[in-house]
Amino acid sequence: MNKASVLICGAGIIGLTLARRLIQAGRRDILIFEKEPAPGRHASGRNSGVLHAGVYYDPGTLKARFCLKGNKLMRAYCRERGLPLVESGKVVVARSEDELPVLRELHKRAVQNGADVALIDEAELAEIEPNARTTGLAMHSRDTAVIDPGAILEALRKELAASRKVRFMFSTRFTGRAGPDCVQTDRGALGFELFINAAGAYSDRVAQAFGLGRGFRLAPFKGVYRRLKKEKSHLVRGSIYPVPNIKNPFLGVHLTRNAHGEVYLGPTAIPALGRENYGILKGLDSEWAAILALDAALFVRNARFRGVALEEPRKYLFPFLFRDAKALVKELDPSDVEPSPKVGIRPQLVDLKKGELVMDFKVERGENSVHVLNSISPAFTSSMAFADMVVADYCA
Repeated sequence: MNKASVLICGAGIIGLTLARRLIQAGRRDILIFEKEPAPGRHASGRNSGVLHAGVYYDPGTLKARFCLKGNKLMRAYCRERGLPLVESGKVVVARSEDELPVLRELHKRAVQNGADVALIDEAELAEIEPNARTTGLAMHSRDTAVIDPGAILEALRKELAASRKVRFMFSTRFTGRAGPDCVQTDRGALGFELFINAAGAYSDRVAQAFGLGRGFRLAPFKGVYRRLKKEKSHLVRGSIYPVPNIKNPFLGVHLTRNAHGEVYLGPTAIPALGRENYGILKGLDSEWAAILALDAALFVRNARFRGVALEEPRKYLFPFLFRDAKALVKELDPSDVEPSPKVGIRPQLVDLKKGELVMDFKVERGENSVHVLNSISPAFTSSMAFADMVVADYCA
C-alpha cells in the first residue's frame, strides 16, 4: 500500500497551497492524489482570474479575514515568479438609486476589512473606467487585480515537485474509506497519518465517508460566460461589477479584462444538475435526481434561492445575459459580443437543517482528518492565507 505522512485529496488551489504551507511547517512526506490528469481542471482553473480585495464579506468571517491577505500573498507570488499579474483595480457601480444604500454598506465592510477603497462620483468613475455607468456614486477597489489561474497552478505544481517532499498521483479517484488510516481509490489503497480533504465539488462526499459533514450537501451552480470581440476589448479597462445582493453569495454578471487582455461577460449562477454539468446535458450523472430534489427543497424553503432559481436560468439566453452586462456600461452592442467556451461550476454548500446556502468557508476536523468544505469564491484569492490558518489550527 502506498503511504504518506500527509495524504491530500484534490489538486486544486486549496490542495496545492496547503501542501506548500505544510512543507514550510516542516512536513516532508506529502502525497496529493487527484482524479483528473492535471491540477485545477475544475473550479480552480475555470474562474474569472480576479484577485478579490475583501470588499463584500462580513467583518470577522473567514472570507473577510483571508481575502485581502491572500490577495497580497498571491500578488507577491506572481511578482517573484514572473507570472501574469495586472493590477487594474475594480469599480462597483449602482444601477439605480435603490442600490446606493447597499453600495455604502459594501464600502463600510471594505474599510473594516482593511481594503483600499473609495466612494467616487460619476466624474471620477469616468477617469478610471470611461465606459462604466453608475447612478450618483460608485466604489473603486484599488487592490483588485487579475491573474492567470492556470499559470499559478502550474507554478505551484512545479514548486512542490521540485521540493521532493511532495508526490502526485493523477487520474486517481477517491472511492471510500478502507480503514482508520487508509482510503480506497480506483488505483488501490492509500495510507496516511493525516488526511486532508480538498476535493472541491466532491468534498461533501469525501467528508461523509469519514462521518463528517453529515448536515451539509454541495449544490452545483453553473457559471456561463461570453466574451467581447477583440476589437471591442478597449471598452473595459479593468473590472466593472454591479452592486450585488449581499444576502446571496453570488456577485452578479460583470465585465472583466483578464490577464491576457480578453474581456469576459459573466458569469451566471444557474442551478446545475451535476457537479461537472458544464453543458446542457454534458456532465449529468446519477446524482441529477438528488440534486434536483435538493434544489426543489431550497426553492420552497428559501426565498433567496428561489429568486436565483427564477432569474438565473434565463441567462442561458443571450438577451438576458446581455441585458445585465449592458446595465453596467454606456456603450455595448449585441454585435460586440461573441460566444465563449468558458464555463465553471461553483459547488455551493447547503445547510440541510436550515435550508440555507452557507455563506462562509467551512473546515471540519476528524480524529486524523481535516475537511475543507465550501471552498468557493474568494477561495482562489484567499488560498495562501487560508492555508496558513488551516495548517496552524487543524494540522498540528
